Amino acid sequence: MNTQPDQKRIPRRAFLAGTAAAATFTIMKPSLVFGADANSKLEIGLIGCGGRGSWIADLFAQSGKYQFVAGADYFQDKVDAMGEKHQVDAARRYTGLSGYKRLLDSKLDAVVIETPPYFHPQHAAAAVDAGKHVYLAKPVAVDAPGCLTVAEAGKRAEARKQVFLVDFQTRANEHFRNAVGLVHKGAIGKLVMVEAFYPWSGGGRGLPPVKPEEQLRNWYYVLPLSGDFIVEQSIHSLDIATWIINADPVYARGAGGRTARPAGSIYDHFAVTYGFPDDLMLSFTCIQSIPMIKDEIRARAYGADGFIDVDYFGTVNLRGSEAAVRANVDDLYTSGVVVNINEFHAAILNGDYANKTVVPSVRSNLTAVLGREAAYRKTELTLASLIKEGKKLEPNLAGCS
Repeated sequence: MNTQPDQKRIPRRAFLAGTAAAATFTIMKPSLVFGADANSKLEIGLIGCGGRGSWIADLFAQSGKYQFVAGADYFQDKVDAMGEKHQVDAARRYTGLSGYKRLLDSKLDAVVIETPPYFHPQHAAAAVDAGKHVYLAKPVAVDAPGCLTVAEAGKRAEARKQVFLVDFQTRANEHFRNAVGLVHKGAIGKLVMVEAFYPWSGGGRGLPPVKPEEQLRNWYYVLPLSGDFIVEQSIHSLDIATWIINADPVYARGAGGRTARPAGSIYDHFAVTYGFPDDLMLSFTCIQSIPMIKDEIRARAYGADGFIDVDYFGTVNLRGSEAAVRANVDDLYTSGVVVNINEFHAAILNGDYANKTVVPSVRSNLTAVLGREAAYRKTELTLASLIKEGKKLEPNLAGCS
């Protein structure tokens, strides 16, 4: 059975084709950063050499600013494919669940983490503690404890003068930055209501594999590894919405289920209402596996003096009493990553350790987890209680080493 989502709409879907580990970059020591030539290549390592990892490795290499010197993946075939393509010494291709540790112990400047989301907190925290700069895929975690681990790792990176970047593409786009910045300056007045949605025709209708090792290779339908699609995929639209709102949710009420997907799989739809400070409401829906629907990653906010309407695949629109923005952004899947790759390099060379992507990424990730748990329980759930509960998802890795 093919348990992988359709790859037609976004290249990112290749990431879901069965990667088992995250892509990791090494970082330059602060003492080397300031003396480095602006054109010098950083030595990096990739943790997670599957679909998304191998795809993004090509973009890092094409930038001309990085040299891959190490790779790690649970599966030998995955790391070998990446290693052969990027001329990584066979002795620096690490496998198994602990392969990332050997990579982090080796000489390199930065790591790119592209493993299944369950592993992101563990790998990112270890990379920071190993003195590496970190380029981390979204989502940063599958549960609240994992989100807090990443938040603390980001703080440690800043204190230790290390760069930590989370790869959301919309926040890398100049038109999104301009329009959301205007909202924060009051261009559309006080927010009245926000809505966000993510319909996708892909996603498939499979079941999670039974054997632990196969779950690592085909992890998308494995709840503890992916966090369900509201966390793994639909976080994109929640990230835009929470970026616009610029606040943590107070509570969520939700519902969802499996209508197109079989029992035992992850959900195929969610409908969640979030409450934010000052009685601001966010209405959010996401659905997968419905043929022929239009794919969108969208958020729309209404203010007392105007609105903002943005879509990952199309346009950025803002109309206010004294400001207006209308721009085409096309598909940000590749262009947003290219910007992040270049800005990661510049931050390392310039000694910019503000790491501004960490806090908003943790916020949107907690928002997604809150929505999932509210929908699973079909009740109202506060963010404070979610964090206090400390519920952690754990996959079955029996026999994997």
